[in-house]
Amino acid sequence: MHVSKLLAPLACAAALAFAAPAHAQDAGDWTFSVGAGLVAPKSGNGSLAGGALAADVGDDWRPTVTAEYWFSRNWGLEILAATPFEHDIRLNGALAGATKHLPPTVSLQYHFDGEKVRPFIGLGLNYTVFFDEDTRGPLNGAELELDASFGLAAHAGLDFAVGEDKWVRVDARWIDIHTDVSVNGADVGSVTIDPMVYGVSFVWAF
Repeated sequence: MHVSKLLAPLACAAALAFAAPAHAQDAGDWTFSVGAGLVAPKSGNGSLAGGALAADVGDDWRPTVTAEYWFSRNWGLEILAATPFEHDIRLNGALAGATKHLPPTVSLQYHFDGEKVRPFIGLGLNYTVFFDEDTRGPLNGAELELDASFGLAAHAGLDFAVGEDKWVRVDARWIDIHTDVSVNGADVGSVTIDPMVYGVSFVWAF
C-alpha cells in the first residue's frame, strides 16, 4: 500500500473537522482507536554472513488498535497493538524468507490544545517479537530465527474532530527495531529495521 493511499482520508477529515463540535479530554478519560498501519522499514537493513549478503525487509500493513489513558487535558499514556505484520526478507535481491512480528508500543503523549484540530507528539518504548519465520530461495530448508527487539519509539500526529468525542487521526511513528539473526543455530549478523509506521484511524472517547 502506498503512503499516499493510506493518508487519502485526510482531506475528507479536515473538511468535516471545521463543522464538528470538539470536546477536550479530562483526567481519567480513555480514548480508543481502530485503524490501519503501514510498517515501512528503512532502505538497506544491513549485511549478514560477514558482509556477503545484503538484507532488505519489505513493507506490510495491518489493522491496529490503541487505548490511551489521560492524566490531564494534555497528557496521556497510549498502548498500541496490532494483528501480526508479515514481511518478506530479501538477500542480495533474492527472496529468501519471511517473518511475522508483533510490535506492542507504550508512549507518553502530549496533546496540544485545539478546537477542531489537535496535534500531538509522543515518546515511548517498543517491544517487537518475531515468529513464524519461513525460508525459501537461497535459505530454503534452513532454520531462520530473529531475536526480539527492545527500543525507543517516537510518535506524532493530528486529530480532526468529526463529532463530539470522535476524531479521525493521521499519524506517523519511528520505531527502533534491531534484531540478531541466526541460521541453523549459527549467528550470522544483525538487521536494523527502524521502520516508519504510517497510520489512519478512528478515535472515540469514553
